[in-house]
Amino acid sequence: MMKKIIAFIYGIICYLIFFASFLWLILFLGNFEAYAPTTVNSGAAGSLAESLLINLGLIALFGIQHTVMARKSFKDWWTNFVPKPVERSTYVLFSSIALILILWFWQPLPEPIWQVDATWASLVLQWGFWLGWLIVFLSTWMIDHFNLFGLKQVWNYLRDREQSPPQFMEPGLYKYVRHPLMLGFLIAFWSIPKMTVGHVVFSVGMTLYILIGVYYEERAMARQFGDKYENYRKRVPKFFPGLKIQEKEYKKELV
Repeated sequence: MMKKIIAFIYGIICYLIFFASFLWLILFLGNFEAYAPTTVNSGAAGSLAESLLINLGLIALFGIQHTVMARKSFKDWWTNFVPKPVERSTYVLFSSIALILILWFWQPLPEPIWQVDATWASLVLQWGFWLGWLIVFLSTWMIDHFNLFGLKQVWNYLRDREQSPPQFMEPGLYKYVRHPLMLGFLIAFWSIPKMTVGHVVFSVGMTLYILIGVYYEERAMARQFGDKYENYRKRVPKFFPGLKIQEKEYKKELV
């Protein structure tokens, strides 16, 4: 019983670390210097080459961690060392640490690329920033927020319940786009009235990571759910409602 209690407390701690890092990310990208330890444009600017090298390295580290640890082959190996009930919480913890490294060690490049001065356009972008985060938040609840961040797994372990296998569903926004969570991130990353070089580096790097991550996620979904997921891909666009692009079948690629 003590192991189960420790696992549950561990899951809660991992979730709280994630939640704090996620709030920091919002403040970081919104450049709310009064409320965050660092922001995308705060601090003394260094040389362009050194700053780019550090920033791109931080994004690459986050992308590698996020992608590799999400793969089934890694999970099968990883759970030889990490108990299965806390595997998801551990993934969330490592992802949060990788994000915190970006937020803490980010090198500012404050030179402006664009600045929207028109009041109406600036308001549209500001509201777009918050709309993106709202879409992210709502999307996590549509696919089971607590399961996504490991709390459901440790709660079931504490209560001695079996973890239900994943089921293919199309809840809420997922009826209109396959990746509303990632769409929310994209909207939030790019809806900025004053865009600096540093912010563009962050947004471009994370956008590339999203595109790569979604590719591998969809391969895994096609492998797991077969024709159900292939039919879903044919009906529902990847990111933008109404924008359907012909895509090759992952089933053929995986044969």
